[in-house]
Amino acid sequence: MTLFRQIYALLFGLFLLVVISLGYVQFTETQSFLSKQMESDLNNASHSLGIMLVPALENGDDVGAETLVNVIFEGGYYQQIKLTWLVDGKQQVWNNAIRIDGVPQWFIDLELFKSITKETVLTSGWLQLAKIEITAHPGFGYHELWRIISNTIIIFSILFLLAIVCARFGLGFILKPLHDLSIHAKKVANQQFGPDMPMPKTKELQELVSAFNSMSAQLKQVFNSLDEEVSALRKKNLVDQVSGLPNRQYMVSRINGWLAEPSSGAIFLAKFDWLETVHSKYGYQVRDETIKLLSQKLQHHLDEVAPSVIGRIAAYEFAFLIADVEHEQLTKYLQTLLRTLNKEISKAGCKPNEGFAIGVAERIGQMTVSDILAQADNALQQSLKDNKVFHWFETDEQQLFSREQWRTNLTDAIRNKKFQFRWQPILLNRKKEVCQREVYCQLTVDDKLQHAGQFMPYVELLSLGTLLDQCLIETVVENRLLERNYEPLAINLTFQSISDIHFHTWLQQFLRHCNFPERICFDIPEASVYSDLENCEKLCHIIRDNGATFGIDHFGRQFGSMAYLQSLRPSYVKLDQSFAYMEDDQHNIELCRALSNVAKGLDIQVIVTGIQQQTQLERFASMRLDAYQGFISPPVSINI
Repeated sequence: MTLFRQIYALLFGLFLLVVISLGYVQFTETQSFLSKQMESDLNNASHSLGIMLVPALENGDDVGAETLVNVIFEGGYYQQIKLTWLVDGKQQVWNNAIRIDGVPQWFIDLELFKSITKETVLTSGWLQLAKIEITAHPGFGYHELWRIISNTIIIFSILFLLAIVCARFGLGFILKPLHDLSIHAKKVANQQFGPDMPMPKTKELQELVSAFNSMSAQLKQVFNSLDEEVSALRKKNLVDQVSGLPNRQYMVSRINGWLAEPSSGAIFLAKFDWLETVHSKYGYQVRDETIKLLSQKLQHHLDEVAPSVIGRIAAYEFAFLIADVEHEQLTKYLQTLLRTLNKEISKAGCKPNEGFAIGVAERIGQMTVSDILAQADNALQQSLKDNKVFHWFETDEQQLFSREQWRTNLTDAIRNKKFQFRWQPILLNRKKEVCQREVYCQLTVDDKLQHAGQFMPYVELLSLGTLLDQCLIETVVENRLLERNYEPLAINLTFQSISDIHFHTWLQQFLRHCNFPERICFDIPEASVYSDLENCEKLCHIIRDNGATFGIDHFGRQFGSMAYLQSLRPSYVKLDQSFAYMEDDQHNIELCRALSNVAKGLDIQVIVTGIQQQTQLERFASMRLDAYQGFISPPVSINI
């Protein structure tokens, strides 16, 4: 029971006790007063009747005596009058069965008033003439007592209702700071740190609110410290101190994660020997400043063409990872890179198109890290040998379809729901039980099975992401995949769907009519959170309010604050696959542990991904992560 109800019940009980006590006192006092009044009236009537009867009895006028008795009898509340002549023993009795109107019978049956009888002997001098006995009727007492008690109950009831209403609103006003404190405490428990609570007027509550504000500030500082620790560890372990770009270790782990999942794109390896010329002319400080400015320009201009990861892997060597793009976008990316480089080279006083070389290796089919890095390095060496600004590694494999062919195939597959599915179990670390299954889609084109990595770049390029997500969600539900297992199914959402308000409206209506919304969870890529946090928050509210759940995919991939976890409140986060391929040293372990601690501090489940072997899983054992996912438990085809 809440404090409000306890106080309310206490006041209710006390007020009811007071009302009952006052009612009892009123009842007994009224009953006593009426009894005495009836007794007094009976004495007066007996005395008056005796005086009037004496003359008639002295003259022997029996008729006159009876007339006097009749007058008195009919004019009052008398149950019986008995007149006995003592001379001859004659006796006459008057009985009056008076009905009591307006008083319930059960009240009369309580017998609250006893019969009162008054006996008087009438004399003339020393001579006894007659004896008169009058019995009062209790009807008057019952009638008056019922009237007074009824009015009292009505008045007390009105006062009681008014008191209840006043107590309710009064207590609500008095206890409002406690209610606000309860809400604030829940937010603090969920690591949602808002502004401090205003101080209430009640002295006792002021100390409590002050203590809560202090505790909230301390917890907020703890969370910010964890966030700052993650940023510091990232900067220390994964960021090149001069350029501010990711270092070689981070780039290798990202490439490993990129190759471990279905995708497409390319690796650019670049060698900028013109920076050595800047060093020899102006010194290392100018060289470092030039590297820093160059890195900023590359990030600014190249991100406008396609999302990419740019890293400094050696003194004058840079690597570029461009994922989920087609060949034409890679060409445009390369052209933008060349223009940006030539501008910066000219500003440094060097000749354009000299002093640098770029090797390009495009991902085609299944490749390992060593394969694609070897191809990129061979292309770089060929560029240096031929004295060209770039060289594209040639391969016998050709692009499967053109952009328009992909548009036709994908549009037809979405319209007719031709996609096939696999799901991969995500296992709990302790129990080894399945906690959810992630759904992957495939598509058969010209009798060849195409995985998502081959057509997803074209889905994004052709702005088909929203239509694809709607198709996949509808197909999952229509084919009763949610009913095949009790574990939730994780569905990846595209960038376009997250930013599309129309998709938000559609998903809300869909989840409202879904029989098992609690068995659907949506994976939201972390990159979309940083690029469009406002729409991510709107979508997450829709998902949560309709009974489904969501999580953050590729958690820790982006170099930014983790503060978004407080506003989104995901059910789980999936560590980026690159962490599974990082070097097994103390610094990387500390970074992973700090990332997981940020999530665990908000009661968010942490899932490590990219686990291929048991040895990889054992590296994360000391962190006590909740679950793991990877080809250690490979995807399984689903029959639809």
